[in-house]
Amino acid sequence: MLNIGIIMSTTRDDRFAKKPAQWILDKARAYEGIEADLIDLRDFDLPFFNEKATNLYARSEDARAVQWQQKLDRYDGFIFVTAEYNHSIPAVLKNALDQAYVEWVRKPAAFVGYGGVGASRAVEHLRGIVSELQMAPIREAVHIGGGEFMKVSPMGDDKDMSAIDEIIAPKANDLLDDLAWWGDALKVAREKSSPKYEAA
Repeated sequence: MLNIGIIMSTTRDDRFAKKPAQWILDKARAYEGIEADLIDLRDFDLPFFNEKATNLYARSEDARAVQWQQKLDRYDGFIFVTAEYNHSIPAVLKNALDQAYVEWVRKPAAFVGYGGVGASRAVEHLRGIVSELQMAPIREAVHIGGGEFMKVSPMGDDKDMSAIDEIIAPKANDLLDDLAWWGDALKVAREKSSPKYEAA
């Protein structure tokens, strides 16, 4: 079984994130060969990154950062559920990504974006960031934008995700297919690889 973490990447009081995050969590849990958990950044009181270096080169000193790293370490891959803030990702997500390194390496990353343009620009930024963390960003993604977003958003009709499931579910299935393939391949590779990437 692949253990997949679904990261809810916003922490605002009025965030929309929980709706699409729960939707993709249900899809992932129904997919054969995947076990999935929701990782809510609200549950981790991460400070702004203030370590001597990434944990590849120096052990993190802040206990909150270490707790975050320990949480990530158990997963074989991740799905990032993200909004788009000013053409990029939320600051809390960038900080969370920076608070670890070793725990991201050689794991697949998938993306569910939502907003006016389906968070397409945020997802493109995120692909570059996770590549630098030596993750494997998969091609298939879910973008909830335009009319579909307004159907389920509180800014629009605030309907249940089932109102747009028929439209976006095929992309979710493609995403999970790719995530499972890359997850299996990279899990085998990590188990065979040298201990080059271990926390300092």
